[in-house]
Amino acid sequence: MADSNITKNALAASLKNLMREKPFEKISVSDICEACGMNRKSFYYHFKDKYDLVNWIFYVDFLGKMNLKTYHTGWDAVQDICNRFYEDREFYKSALKIEGQNSFHDYIIDTIHPLMSYYIKDLYKDEEAQDFFITFFGDAFLASIMRWMSESMKMSPEEFVQNLKSVSVGLAKQILRDEDERK
Repeated sequence: MADSNITKNALAASLKNLMREKPFEKISVSDICEACGMNRKSFYYHFKDKYDLVNWIFYVDFLGKMNLKTYHTGWDAVQDICNRFYEDREFYKSALKIEGQNSFHDYIIDTIHPLMSYYIKDLYKDEEAQDFFITFFGDAFLASIMRWMSESMKMSPEEFVQNLKSVSVGLAKQILRDEDERK
């Protein structure tokens, strides 16, 4: 098990370094292996393809370090997510540009779905409404993260999350005012 993690971590470090130099789509499995002195057989023993490696990095470096028990609110989880994106911004900025059926964007959405479900479980009793909410806000959250990254993260993670809160609360207040006016 320890050797397996050593190999996986070496491949991950290799990919991260390569992603600082060139776009993901220009990186081959051979490039990854050559950069860390391993052979392709070792790579394919651990990963299906380079997309699988990116997802593993996210799972281990990101999700593996999250602890739901330490978050008092959903905003604490959002802050932690933004901090993690910020800490390894070069990798995630590159990873979020991956498009297609194995896109990193889709993997993140699928992965954070249970986290969002946990925080809104009492908001909607209808599973269809809950799924719509999660899809809508998951996409909106990730789009805002991508914009934040594309603008070189000029705001700190704390400022970014504070802006997300302000926008969310402001929108909720406006919706409630509009609903009161209809009555």
